[in-house]
Amino acid sequence: MGTQIHAEDNYRRVVELVQSGAIGPVHEAHVWVDRAWGRQSQADATRLHDPLFVLERPKMSSEVPLGLDWDLWIGPAPYREFSDVYYPGPKWYRWWDFGNGTMSDLGSHWNDLAFWALKLDAPRTVEAFGPPPHPEIAPASMRAVYEYGPRGEMPPVKVHWYQGQEKPKPWHDGTIPKWKYGVLFIGSKGMLLSDYGKHVLLPEKEFQGFTPPKPWIPKSLGHWAEWVHACKTGAPTTCNFEYSGRLTEANHLGNVAYRTGKKIEWDAAKMRVTNAPEAERFIRRDYRKGWSLT
Repeated sequence: MGTQIHAEDNYRRVVELVQSGAIGPVHEAHVWVDRAWGRQSQADATRLHDPLFVLERPKMSSEVPLGLDWDLWIGPAPYREFSDVYYPGPKWYRWWDFGNGTMSDLGSHWNDLAFWALKLDAPRTVEAFGPPPHPEIAPASMRAVYEYGPRGEMPPVKVHWYQGQEKPKPWHDGTIPKWKYGVLFIGSKGMLLSDYGKHVLLPEKEFQGFTPPKPWIPKSLGHWAEWVHACKTGAPTTCNFEYSGRLTEANHLGNVAYRTGKKIEWDAAKMRVTNAPEAERFIRRDYRKGWSLT
């Protein structure tokens, strides 16, 4: 998985602080991103000067750009005529058929830190909140709550995801700095707030003079260098498929819960939502004629 920040030192130091017990056992974590790539109201799009604003699938086709194989670009997704609301650039991120919105895009980068530090695997339940789901376009703003069971000596934990205008309560009430993007771990002894490049123990006055643990997670070879090293030696990358597959699965379940409209219970071994058969259509779909998974 191309989670570039996973190869940087900041995430390593945060993982070490959490796993060494610097803030005590963690029972909740909050992850938020300011990006709102999804379906917005016309008022919000105007206010945010959103150049990619669109409400529905276009009924008229546009001329396919020279050099673009539109049929191949669509791949296994249901066919539709070309329009510049899908291509180029990040426009396609917004559509369920192509990108699954902000959660699918930034979830991998930001939930990565909580997933790593808290040794997460498959969530037991997922519930999501936001505007009424649209059949074509992911929401600009939404939030989701994941419940995980105990992992070794780590207690059960809830991980909260927020995107767009949604933010956690400590952000709103001033308990923590109002960073645009962040990951907040709340433990029995304090809190740890991080973004891509920095982190801080909170309340800061209670951690004055704190000595962090000696680093034990090896320094990365580098984001691209890890890939080259894996190709040459067969050694796993730090975001190998076993790890990134579980992380991606959890991210997508946030969208599944949102589109299903209820709290879902997840059986990871069978890849099934056990309490909502109507969620199945969001987990598996029929591929377009000429495409198959082998």
